[in-house]
Amino acid sequence: MSDLAVTPQMPVRKSIRRLRWFIRAFEDQVARVEADTGNRFACDEKRLSAVFVEWLRAFEAQKPTLAEDRLPYVGFAAGLMLRTLISQKPLSLTSRPAGHDETNPAYFWPEGYVYVAFCLNIRALVLAQDFDEEQEMVPALTELRSWWSFRENVEEDDNLAIAFLDLFAGEAPDWETPELFRGRRTGEIAQRFYTALPPED
Repeated sequence: MSDLAVTPQMPVRKSIRRLRWFIRAFEDQVARVEADTGNRFACDEKRLSAVFVEWLRAFEAQKPTLAEDRLPYVGFAAGLMLRTLISQKPLSLTSRPAGHDETNPAYFWPEGYVYVAFCLNIRALVLAQDFDEEQEMVPALTELRSWWSFRENVEEDDNLAIAFLDLFAGEAPDWETPELFRGRRTGEIAQRFYTALPPED
């Protein structure tokens, strides 16, 4: 997936909470995917602004107070962003190149591909800057079967976007209540009582 080129003057975790930087970073992601794939998109800036407002409200509502929860919250916050992008739909495909391969996720669901790329790239930047951690590329990110399941399930419940972003990032998804952040301690306790199963295809 295309990396972001925008370089903030402050840490990404702070820059992403500024509307102007958020819009510029998203537009940069769109341009990079267009260059890589030949797809062309139209972006509704009003909807994109609505994405930012809705995401920031959700981000602040569950923001943890414990230092030990800061790291797991990075992935959760990125998932919240993906959920909001999918529900608000600020991007629409205008054209695809001739002979495109729809077994490639970038052509199977072009808008969803941009949303996932953007959220994973923001997640990776924050992990690298704040925790000196690298984000892994996992097979699910390029598997059409995963994208079929992703697209079908989020159409029924957009909260599952949070779990699917975890899947694409190589983390263990919470398929039961992905919209609720479980801190490290709470998550460890919950896992003693049940094992969540992925949604059916």
